[in-house]
Amino acid sequence: MRAALTTLGIVIGVAAVIAMMEIGNGSAKAIQHTIATMGAYNLMVFPGNALMSGVSTGSGGSMRLTPEDAEAILTDCSSVTAAAPVVWARAQAVYNNLNWQPGNLLGTTPSFLDVRDWSEMAQGNAFTDRDVRNCSKVCVIGKTIVRMLFMDESPIGKEIRLMNVNFKVVGVLKAKGANMMGSDQDDIILAPWTTIKYRVTGVSATAAVPVATTTTSILPSQVYPAAQASLYPVPSASQQTDTPQPVRFANVNAIVVQARSADAVKPAIDETTALLRERHHIQPSMPEDFTIRDMTEMVRTMSSTTELMTTLLLIVAAISLVVGGVGIMNIMLVSVTERTREIGLRMAVGAQSGDILHQFLMEAIVLCLIGGAVGIALGRTTSVLVRMIKHWPTVVSLGAIVVAVAVSALVGVLFGFYPAWKASRLDPIDALRYE
Repeated sequence: MRAALTTLGIVIGVAAVIAMMEIGNGSAKAIQHTIATMGAYNLMVFPGNALMSGVSTGSGGSMRLTPEDAEAILTDCSSVTAAAPVVWARAQAVYNNLNWQPGNLLGTTPSFLDVRDWSEMAQGNAFTDRDVRNCSKVCVIGKTIVRMLFMDESPIGKEIRLMNVNFKVVGVLKAKGANMMGSDQDDIILAPWTTIKYRVTGVSATAAVPVATTTTSILPSQVYPAAQASLYPVPSASQQTDTPQPVRFANVNAIVVQARSADAVKPAIDETTALLRERHHIQPSMPEDFTIRDMTEMVRTMSSTTELMTTLLLIVAAISLVVGGVGIMNIMLVSVTERTREIGLRMAVGAQSGDILHQFLMEAIVLCLIGGAVGIALGRTTSVLVRMIKHWPTVVSLGAIVVAVAVSALVGVLFGFYPAWKASRLDPIDALRYE
C-alpha cells in the first residue's frame, strides 16, 4: 500500500503529460484549421502603382490583373492549391420592403469558396463556372444577409435587387462569424464576377478607351497634310512610361490565392511574382505592377500562442513528475532505514556494495515504470473522456507516451540513486546490530 501511494505521484505526472499533450495537440490542430478558414494561408494580389505624367496613382492605379492571371497562377504555380479573381462593388441589397448594405459584395468564381474554405454550404449550392461565363444573375449570400433581408426564412429561389439588377439566391454560405479584426464574415454576397463587373458596376477596361464622338471620320492628313508630324508627334519612351494607355481587357480588382500550407506561403509568393512578371512583360530592371500581401504575421502569432500553451502544459506536467520523484526518494529512504538488518545480513554473506546499490536502484526504477504504465493508461482514458464529454479535439501522441516511459525510468534513476547509494555504504556490523 505504501509503494502504491508512493507511485501515485508518478501516475499523476505521467497521466498529466499524456492527457495534456493530446489535448494540446488537438487544440493546436483545431487552431490551425481555424487559421486556415480565416485565410491565413492566403495571398492577396493587388494592382500596383502607376505613373500618370510623373504623378503616382498609388496602390491599385495599375489595373492590369486579369482572370487569366488567376488561371495561370493555379495552373503553373505548384505551391498554390486555388486561385480566384475578385471584383469589388458597393450596392444596396433590396428584398420586398427590406434593404441592407452588405459589408462585402464580391464578384468572383467558384474557386473563391475553396480559397476561403467555404465549400460547405448551409443551404442550396454555389454558382458554377458556367454562370460566370454566361454572366448569370445568381448569387450566394451569408447568414447575416439571410437574417436582415429574409428574417431567417429560406432565401433559396428568391430574388434580391442590387443596383436595379435582380439576382436569384441559389445558396447560403455556412456561418463563419467574425474574423480576427472583428469584421462579420457572414455579411457577404458572392456572385459571378462577370455579372458584378458588367451588370452591377457597369464599368470595364474598354470604357476607358477613347472613342470617336462623331459619325464622320476626318483624318488629320486630309486637313493638314504637311503638319501631321508636328500635330501628332511620336511620343518618346519616357512619355509612354509616364502616360500608359488603356488596353482592351477585362481587369479585376484583386486575385485571392491559397497556398498549400504555412510552409508553402513563401514559395507561393515567389512563384506568383515570377509568373506575373512574365505574363505582364516586366523587364528585370522594372518594378512590379502588382503587390502581393500575405498573413504571415498572423500565422506566426497564432503558432507562437499554440507553442506557448503546449509549453505551459508540459511545465505543469513536469512539476507533477518532480513531485512524484520526491515521493519515490522518500519511500526508498524509509525502506533503507527499515531494511538495515536485511542489508547487513546480505553483506555478511558476501554481497558487495554494488549489489546493494543495484538492488535498491532497480526497486526505484520498477516502481517508477509501474507508475508510468498506470499513468499512460490513465492519461489515455482522460483524453478519451475529454473528447467524449467536452467534445474537445484530441490527437493521440505516441511521442508523449514514449517520453513518459523514458521520464519515468529517468526519475527512478535520479531519485532512487541516493537511497541506493546510502544503503550500499552501510557498515555490515552496524547494520546487523540495528534495531
